[in-house]
Amino acid sequence: MSLEPFGTRLRRAMDERGPLCVGIDPHASLLADWGLNDDIGGLERFSRTVVEALADRVAVLKPQSAFFERFGSRGIAVLEKSVEEARSAGALVVMDAKRGDIGSTMAAYASALLEKGSPLFSDALTVSPYLGYGSLKPAVELARESGAGLFVLALTSNPEGGEVQHAVRPEGAADAAGSVGRSVGAIMLAHLAAENAGETPMGSFGAVVGATLGDLSSYDLEINGPLLAPGIGAQGATPADLPGVFGAAVRHVVPNVSRGVLRHGPDVGALRASADRFAEDIRAAVASD
Repeated sequence: MSLEPFGTRLRRAMDERGPLCVGIDPHASLLADWGLNDDIGGLERFSRTVVEALADRVAVLKPQSAFFERFGSRGIAVLEKSVEEARSAGALVVMDAKRGDIGSTMAAYASALLEKGSPLFSDALTVSPYLGYGSLKPAVELARESGAGLFVLALTSNPEGGEVQHAVRPEGAADAAGSVGRSVGAIMLAHLAAENAGETPMGSFGAVVGATLGDLSSYDLEINGPLLAPGIGAQGATPADLPGVFGAAVRHVVPNVSRGVLRHGPDVGALRASADRFAEDIRAAVASD
């Protein structure tokens, strides 16, 4: 039996726990800051501590798959355990893997991460649409079937992203999405709005939109789905910036904080206090809009 749709579960978690996503990013420098070795033991200690500290209080935890994959099969085993324990404690898990391919390969990625019963089953997955939005069809279909969601890279905060995402489709190159003269990022947002049409309280197909991008009023962010917003904290954006960046769509924003919270580890109390502060500041900023 499938879960309730991800959008429904996410809206409830955001309302109850506050609209905050915390990354689980065990990169080498952060392990060192925690006094841990850059090995499987350090990885396991780091991940277990973050889950213990936060999985019962934040809406979303977002493990970065690459930092686990670099340790091979033992790292994947730690990731599986982290996903299981985080979900058991009530957090939704967004697997940050940014998968993107075509046909049977995309279907296999989706099966590994979005199919009920998979050891790595996650509530949602980040995906890259830059082989064409249609290449994501296997992931879209399986997400609908299992009650999971997707976060599609649309307007990312890295400087290099603009050369693709802000590129404008030339006149005379129209398609079914009516994309003549529109930027690639805008086209992705339009596809997601179509996926989410008619869903309540919101759809399950979200976009990744950087909180550091400034005024995005030229883009239609009202996709009736969640907007995963990296950039709060160490990258320079603050909760108070969110209404100005996202406008009316701010109610569906899921701000992601990683280093801003994780730098307080390995002290469990300090991690919890930092996450609570961010959640409260975000809630206040969204409520004041």
